Amino acid sequence: MIDTHSHMYSEQFNEDRAAAINRSQQQGIEFILLPNIDVDSIEALHLLADTQKNCLPMMGLHPCSVDENVIKSLSIIKHELFNNHRKYIAVGEIGIDLYWDRTHIEAQKNAFRTQISWAKELGLPIVIHARDSMGEILDILDEEHTSELRGVFHCFSGDDDDARRILAYKTFLFGIGGVVTFKNSKLPLVLKEIPLAKILLETDAPYLAPTPFRGKRNESAYLSYIADKLSDVYECSVDVIKEATSKNADGLFQISKFVNS
Repeated sequence: MIDTHSHMYSEQFNEDRAAAINRSQQQGIEFILLPNIDVDSIEALHLLADTQKNCLPMMGLHPCSVDENVIKSLSIIKHELFNNHRKYIAVGEIGIDLYWDRTHIEAQKNAFRTQISWAKELGLPIVIHARDSMGEILDILDEEHTSELRGVFHCFSGDDDDARRILAYKTFLFGIGGVVTFKNSKLPLVLKEIPLAKILLETDAPYLAPTPFRGKRNESAYLSYIADKLSDVYECSVDVIKEATSKNADGLFQISKFVNS
């Protein structure tokens, strides 16, 4: 399996990071993809990617990190992406988050567009964070989308209409995490309209732990619980889920090419 979205570099793993990664490997997690959050998270991200070769870094500015220093932050992110001293597997995580605060909504939109343009220039996929902002995200993608732009809607929790709009782009996938296991989640019903060929597995560790760990710290080893739930949703074996989602992840992120280059 491939955990396509995990913050294992987070300080929440400072006491047992190596053990947590070992647990993930014991559960069959071959690769862990690491989205960046802000300027301050870059050092920890690099350290983990340098010491654990199955941990593959992304680079981007999270929408919740967009503030009055956004120009400086984006300059540092751009330097990381274009300086060629280090490879990144995607531009992420980027997007718009209106759950906590709408103060910087226009700056978030501008930062999102800017990072999309970098992804196009570099030929990298984007990893989209959309919280209480699906309409705004899709409106921007309607303008920015080209056949070359590809990516994933991280932690997808939208409705049928959102799914149909995303499927129309052809080159975007759906990141499915712990929410699909929650008792009252409507996501399993929405997934009935989404082909398995468009699905990626993710944990978003240390956040959004699946049932039966809901409310506790999440980790990449718990990805198997999400795969188990998806086997119920798609009425197929867990092995089919693992094989299909790993193939999807490799196709989107070109993981094989990345690790062998």
